[in-house]
Amino acid sequence: MADEASILFVPVGSNPARPFGLEARDRACRLATNAGFECADAAGNRRPALLASLAYSWDPAWLKALRSRPRTVLTLAGKPVMAHVPSGEDAGPIAAALEAGDPVAGYEQLDAETAQLSYAELRKRDRPFVLPLDPNDPEPVERAAYDAAYKGVTDVLTLYLWRKPAFYLTRWAAQAGMTPNLVTAIGAIFCVLAFVLFWRGEYWWGVASGFVFMVLDTVDGKLARCTGASSKWGNVFDHGIDLIHPPFWWWAWAHGLAEYGRPLSPVYATMVLWAIIGGYVAQRVIEGAFMRRFGRMHIHVWRPIDSKFRLITARRNPNMVILVGALLFARPDAGLVLVAWWTIISLIFHAVRFAQATEQAARGRPINSWLEA
Repeated sequence: MADEASILFVPVGSNPARPFGLEARDRACRLATNAGFECADAAGNRRPALLASLAYSWDPAWLKALRSRPRTVLTLAGKPVMAHVPSGEDAGPIAAALEAGDPVAGYEQLDAETAQLSYAELRKRDRPFVLPLDPNDPEPVERAAYDAAYKGVTDVLTLYLWRKPAFYLTRWAAQAGMTPNLVTAIGAIFCVLAFVLFWRGEYWWGVASGFVFMVLDTVDGKLARCTGASSKWGNVFDHGIDLIHPPFWWWAWAHGLAEYGRPLSPVYATMVLWAIIGGYVAQRVIEGAFMRRFGRMHIHVWRPIDSKFRLITARRNPNMVILVGALLFARPDAGLVLVAWWTIISLIFHAVRFAQATEQAARGRPINSWLEA
């Protein structure tokens, strides 16, 4: 097997298309660099190389799949898309075949229409996209790349309500040259603003600010994946805000009830906040324990019921649905109490699922994701 760390990535041909406002070559190199390749203009015979035709666009999962498969060519409708040329072989004929769209002789063929790859970190099998990159209409590629960024399971709002608007915002941000970290920073401002407005009992303005933040929280991650601009710092920045801010929002919401005119008694308010914040932390602990116990597999992908429950579990977005629903009846106090009860129910659900998985493993039965099937 070739030394994975030493593989070059070589774009072949040219294409004036600008998916997400980027030159096709630049975007391909960004994706390859994020996947651990070294981008180069040409391949030598001393290092293995992954050659990729710029006539196509593809999910970065294909880069990882071909990295460990020397003398393999990925094809679409019989045309070569990318090929792994091992060290010691002349890459010139392979590059010429990719540019001309001719078959690559002597290589194992991996058919993009039928092959399935396994996302080990998600315990999921999928067929990543490969599409022709049309210089006059890159939108199909942009949509496919955006949809491919949804690799796991998420909540109902992210998956259904603002998935389409977030696509257009992601594309606009990319074309405007905005970085994912800039989008995260703008979102963070709205996150803090929502906290201040909740604290003052100005709930509708707070909900509007929170809504902007929640949409941008989707956009920054998708922008990073679609443009190959992911970074360790960006990941920490984005996920750190996601992890920390919800308890502060609920605290601010409880404080604002007095300003709104619907205060809870101090003891009751404390109990409600402890249920929400304690339940939130406990659920996170269970998720982490599940991943450590069962080989980095998320609890939300164990069985279909777990994935369905993730749509509505007591996280920020579903909780905001409850709060907004109560606010429609001018009862933000009742909304907070309902969030507390829903948090307790969600905590019980996840605790039971963790116990069931542990008991099943103790019987020697494997704990696998239903998405692998």
